[in-house]
Amino acid sequence: MTTPDTIRIFVPLEYRRRNGRTQILPPENRLDAEDRQQDPHILRALTRAWEWRRKLETGEANTISDLAAAEGLSDRFVSRQIRIAYLAPMVVDRLVVKQEIPAVKISGLIDIAAKPWGE
Repeated sequence: MTTPDTIRIFVPLEYRRRNGRTQILPPENRLDAEDRQQDPHILRALTRAWEWRRKLETGEANTISDLAAAEGLSDRFVSRQIRIAYLAPMVVDRLVVKQEIPAVKISGLIDIAAKPWGE
């Protein structure tokens, strides 16, 4: 659903499927730093949320309940976790491209995703 007031922002992410799972790949031009360590739990949650979002947008799944049933998870869990797919592009960039260590856990990212991007 789009309205005239809708702003679409695209974050160029590449992904691949491996062993039936989708993985987000960092851009090739990123700078590696020895002291940076991404949290694999956050990256996995971000990847899963983006995969669920894609399924909803393409019609592969019609509802959160469909996603939850396919994954064997509760509707509440999926509806909270999918919010991570709507994080501000700047936050995704800092987590995936710049590989910054987040100061929050997954539950914190879910709360952040509910805020306006300016915040």
